[in-house]
Amino acid sequence: MKSTPKICIIDDDYIYRYTVVKKMETMHLEANTMDFEDGEVALAFILKNLNIDSELPDVIFLDIDMPVMDGFQFMKEFSKIEHQLSKKINIYMISSSLDPIDIERAKKIHSIADYFVKPIKAEQLQSVFSLL
Repeated sequence: MKSTPKICIIDDDYIYRYTVVKKMETMHLEANTMDFEDGEVALAFILKNLNIDSELPDVIFLDIDMPVMDGFQFMKEFSKIEHQLSKKINIYMISSSLDPIDIERAKKIHSIADYFVKPIKAEQLQSVFSLL
C-alpha cells in the first residue's frame, strides 16, 4: 500500500492555494498538503528538513510571480541543494503567465517536471497523482 503523498503549494495567493486543496478533495485525491506564500519560506523548510524524507514533499506546485523569492529564484536555490536530497521531489511550475519566454525558461530547468497554466485542471492533477 502506497503512503499518502505530501503535496506542497508555493503561491502567494491564499485563495489559489485553498482552491487547489479543495479540488484535490473533490477529486478524492488523498494527500497531506502544506503551503507557503513565498519561495524563501519554502526553501527554509526544505533546508531544515533536508535529511528527513518523511517531512519533505513528494510534489511541489510552484508559482512564478511571488514577492520575496519568486519561482525562478526558488529553483536557482533549490538546484544548489537538490543533490543533497535522498528523496526525489517532483516540481510543477504553475502560473497564470502565458508568456512563451516564461514557459521556455521553465522547460529548460531540469528539475521542473512540467509547466501548467492556472488554474490547474483536474486532468493535470490526476496525471501528477498517477505518477506517485
